Amino acid sequence: MPDWSYQTLFRPLLFRLPARTAQRITLSAFGAVGRMPGGAFLIKTLGHQEPSPLLETGWSATPVGLSGTIDPQGIAQRGLARLGFGFVEIGPVTVHPIRSREPIELDAKQELIYFPEPFENEGLPAIIQKLAASGHNLPKYVRIAAMPDASDVEAVSQFTHLIDRLTAVGAAGIYVDTTSLIEDASVCCRILSRVAECAIAKGTLFIYLPPGLSEDRLRHLLQHIDCSAWDGVVIGGEQPAEGGAAVQGSCVKSSGLETLRLVRQLGPSKWTVKVAAGVHEPQDAALFLQNGADAVLLGSGFVFAGPGLPKRINDASISDKVTSAAIPETPSFWRHWGWMCLLGIGMIIGGFIAWLIALSSVLLPYDERFLHMKRDELIAFNAHLLHFMSHDRITLSGTLISIGILYYQLAKHGLRDGLHWAKTAVTTSCIVGFPSFFLYLGYGFFDPLHAAAAIILLPMFLLSLRKNPDRPFRGPVSRVNDRIWKRAMWGQLCFVVLGVSLAIGGLTIAAIGVTQVFVPTDLTFLRLTPAELDAFNYRLVPLIAHDRAGFGGALFSDAVVLLITALWGIQRGQRWLWRTLLFGGMPAFIAGLSVHYGIGYTDFIHLLPAWFAFALYVAGLILLYPYMHGVDRGD
Repeated sequence: MPDWSYQTLFRPLLFRLPARTAQRITLSAFGAVGRMPGGAFLIKTLGHQEPSPLLETGWSATPVGLSGTIDPQGIAQRGLARLGFGFVEIGPVTVHPIRSREPIELDAKQELIYFPEPFENEGLPAIIQKLAASGHNLPKYVRIAAMPDASDVEAVSQFTHLIDRLTAVGAAGIYVDTTSLIEDASVCCRILSRVAECAIAKGTLFIYLPPGLSEDRLRHLLQHIDCSAWDGVVIGGEQPAEGGAAVQGSCVKSSGLETLRLVRQLGPSKWTVKVAAGVHEPQDAALFLQNGADAVLLGSGFVFAGPGLPKRINDASISDKVTSAAIPETPSFWRHWGWMCLLGIGMIIGGFIAWLIALSSVLLPYDERFLHMKRDELIAFNAHLLHFMSHDRITLSGTLISIGILYYQLAKHGLRDGLHWAKTAVTTSCIVGFPSFFLYLGYGFFDPLHAAAAIILLPMFLLSLRKNPDRPFRGPVSRVNDRIWKRAMWGQLCFVVLGVSLAIGGLTIAAIGVTQVFVPTDLTFLRLTPAELDAFNYRLVPLIAHDRAGFGGALFSDAVVLLITALWGIQRGQRWLWRTLLFGGMPAFIAGLSVHYGIGYTDFIHLLPAWFAFALYVAGLILLYPYMHGVDRGD
């Protein structure tokens, strides 16, 4: 559920449901994907959310954690853990279950979530089972709380019991929740001191503080506990609401920031400080990190911004780190990326040559030798036959030019800078593209021109694979959830759907080319049957099959590079990539649509997929234009 699908499709649907129902559906889906074979690969493919080594903190792979309010029982963490998080929180957890049937309420306009029972959970035994079966290796921190009616002595006993049991089953650390205790600062201090004494050598301990804690109470707390017994604090994301409820959302960001500044001013400098207060945009996380937080936790922001938020925060953190670093030297043209540029240029030239041939003679001398027949004899047999063959060859030519433009641009702006997504896009496309040159061999027709092109271009591809270490993206990144970003998610969705559609179309055309060769509308246009073609010249069908299979393979190769670019490459302010999508798509659409109308092959059903793809292409470009050409207010 990347942002391009969450913001456009799933969020509007989920927000129409009762909050508990929407939460259950979402967590069940993430849990199912996380458990299924290939689920991790699917999540990685859709979101490209592998954390960068630049984000490592020593105790976490990234400075972004998942708040326990998202998945308090830990039922979907196998899937959620793969979204770019460095650690996860489970909880709150109490020794006995605390349940509520009151509805959770969402205020989408203000981005607020109201929890009727802030300590609702299934109890310690259920959480222990979930911890044991989490299915991921991220550090798991558990937020624990005393039962609402517990006395001071009972609270200490419950906290100690929870710490003993949870650390025994793999909890990396414990957050001791003080939100129900902090009103009486003296009582809170006594309980925390006693808990720290009883939990010596039991693991990492954090004090969980509410946002908006006053300076007087914080100062009193720090003066009356042994700060060295604690590893840090977590500034929570909930503030009290009417009737014992709690509200979480953007409204607590300012109070959380003030509490963070007080903790850094009054608390030990060695403390690790995590903040869960109102992180809804990458710039919110940056604000907390710049003011002394070591990490942030995503709660309500994950609901309103979408599952891509942790990756966007990670991208912003990387951008902040590399902005001040020295710009690395540009690798030589002949090192690796230049060879892919040459491969792209070769495909562009080859595509134009093939287009000119298809517009003129259509058949090459070796085609006529294979058929033992001249083009005039084909025209005399059926006036539409050469037109039909030219329509396959012109669409193939346009597709080759489009691929060449995409390869050249991704090499010049992506491979040269060590961008992982660009390398993956062109490499995967070439891997599926080169074998497709030879799909036609099954029909016994050998195309010397295709073979020569493959022989020339293949070494360029192999040379482009020479060692090229991944390097971080140095351009601007998305930091705000503004209208332009939300519109861009629709544009990205258009290109993802376009890539998938072209991939399906390419595979279908290739499959038809190596099996039945024709679709019914082809035969209607030709006014012939395959039997009549065979009776006239039994080598005609293999020659047409060669064109079909080659076009299908090229279209699939084009779809692969486009799809990976749409999934992973779209970023704010990347004008070059918008122009690449524009000019990379034009040759294929111009060729495919113009030739059909030029030869009179205008069957509605036959052209419907092409017009659908063209509509996605145009809509995607329009929707992405402001995002990929502008500067957002977060920079």
